[in-house]
Amino acid sequence: MKLTLLDWSIILVYLAGCLAAGLWMRRFVRGVQDFAVAGREMDVNLGIASLAATELGLVTIMYTAQLGYEKGFAGAAIGVIMWLVMWFVGRTGFVIGPLRASGVMTIPELFERRFSPRVRWLAGLFVVLGGLLNMGIFLRLGGEFLVHAIGLPPGALEWTMTALLGLVLLYTALGGMLSVLVTDYLQFLVMGVGIVVTSVLVLVQVGWTPLTAGLEAAWGAGQLKGHPYNPVHESSFGWGYLLWQFVFQLAAVTTWQTQISRVLSARNADTAQAMYRRTAFYFVGRFLLPGLWGAAACVWFAAQGGLPEGLTSLTAMPHFLGVVLPAGLIGLVVAAMLAAEMSTDSGYMLTWATVIYNDLVAPCLKRPISPPAQLRLTRALVVAIAVFLLFYGLWYELPGNAWDYLAVTGNIYLASVFTLLVAGLYWPRANATGAVAALVLGAVGPIAFLVLGQRLAIAPEVAGASSFTLAALGMVAGSFLSPARPLRQ
Repeated sequence: MKLTLLDWSIILVYLAGCLAAGLWMRRFVRGVQDFAVAGREMDVNLGIASLAATELGLVTIMYTAQLGYEKGFAGAAIGVIMWLVMWFVGRTGFVIGPLRASGVMTIPELFERRFSPRVRWLAGLFVVLGGLLNMGIFLRLGGEFLVHAIGLPPGALEWTMTALLGLVLLYTALGGMLSVLVTDYLQFLVMGVGIVVTSVLVLVQVGWTPLTAGLEAAWGAGQLKGHPYNPVHESSFGWGYLLWQFVFQLAAVTTWQTQISRVLSARNADTAQAMYRRTAFYFVGRFLLPGLWGAAACVWFAAQGGLPEGLTSLTAMPHFLGVVLPAGLIGLVVAAMLAAEMSTDSGYMLTWATVIYNDLVAPCLKRPISPPAQLRLTRALVVAIAVFLLFYGLWYELPGNAWDYLAVTGNIYLASVFTLLVAGLYWPRANATGAVAALVLGAVGPIAFLVLGQRLAIAPEVAGASSFTLAALGMVAGSFLSPARPLRQ
């Protein structure tokens, strides 16, 4: 073990504080609306902290560091795209403005008003499928970080993951979105300090000049896949991949349910837009700083003669931090990474449980159940999701790098739901037939990538682009087969 008594004290105090804050918020939960969308009373500052904390998980640190290790600073290009798209949506209110004004709790709920109950249920099914598969690797990657950063024996990974998930599950299942928002605020503060301190320490250990020179040397030796500063280089990303990422990120910021849950929890549409505008640039740092750690790990291991046996581009960064960070500071870093993991896990579990209840279970009930029963059922769904995540995370093996897996699984519903939202809100001719066609066709490419990607050498950008194209074609073709149904306010 690489942790000192001071390190353990920092970690335990932080975990105890999060648990106490999360459980304290339980007293304010009176019904499903409080549980799922915090009574729609979230202000701008709390929204910024919650959105930033939820969308920066330990899995984010791992995949952005992997991009930094494999592609140098070119990997941060995705963060720049996210910044531009996020600012555009916040500035114009594209999709999120009318979505918040509709008063729904989930995106599929809007589709019942605009299209039909069948479309709502089918959309909910694809949202849950893509969301749970996407989240399935979170615990595994978080455990890998702890194993390599603090020297946990590999056999302890499963127990550590289970204990952390149990802690998050406790306050999420009891306090819902109110607990998530409060703990997100604490986790946002801890993450911010930890990430900045770690970045400074990495630069002190490696040095800026040796880092840039080492990246150039790694690129020249073929260790980096492309140019470490040029994202349009065909073996870094290339124009086709970046174009897909632009469309993908536009869909993500307007349809990714964990982000949209913050929009729907905001006091009004203006609050939601302000939250997006002020959070936008944060996503550059979200890719750049952990990417810096990965690039530094690449240079450091290259100077040592290469990666030791058992390490990969995904696990190189945490091993590097565990070696170069001094005793006493690794505790702060681990606490920050646990904050990132907990905030993401809690927000995601609550989001998918809300969709399952609101869009899959509730529409099938012959008679409405009482508010207390609704709350108990939603809490039970949070527990069921936690069980799924635990077992799925233990056996699934990534088909490629972590970022591509996350982007493709998200695309199972992002392309089709984005198409439905844009068409439903801005195109009067859109109808239920087109919506169903878009949902089904939009999922074909990503599912084919997950099942057959390695056998057929399907590139992730091809799977992603095909899903957007097929979803759009399905909506347009289907919309001329039956009359449109206007949105009821």
